[in-house]
Amino acid sequence: MSETFAFTLNGRPAHVAGRGDAVLVHALRGDLGLNATRFGCGAEACGACMVLLDGTPVQSCTLRLDRVAGRSVVTVEGLGTAEAPHPLQAALLDEQAGQCGYCLSGIQIAAAALLARNPDPSRAEITAALAGNFCRCGAQNRMIAAVQRAARSLRGETS
Repeated sequence: MSETFAFTLNGRPAHVAGRGDAVLVHALRGDLGLNATRFGCGAEACGACMVLLDGTPVQSCTLRLDRVAGRSVVTVEGLGTAEAPHPLQAALLDEQAGQCGYCLSGIQIAAAALLARNPDPSRAEITAALAGNFCRCGAQNRMIAAVQRAARSLRGETS
């Protein structure tokens, strides 16, 4: 049976018709046309599908639509734009941290959540925050450097 699920998506009202047991990643990519959130493993093991749900990073590959209704979802498209990128997005570009890019949207979500709660994370805290995101390209050191750069930028430091 199809229902309509209303929630806030990247600061705007969103509505998706479907079954309550349908998963959010498919609604984001299919119904809502937001393609940055990727389907990776379908088992919450890779992080490619990560979004913020009420400010907390979660895997959207198993997050049912009926659990999203009435809540706030932020995808990587909601972090910034090409004209006004989030400091993290600018830092990822500056550090050339993306290689194939498949994991990058989930990493941006995890790192943005970390920086929102901790403006001065240690390398160990960054590593822990990104531990649920699997990158096959081996760009993790550049990603950590990008998060450190973004933290400095958010604190108003130059580097």
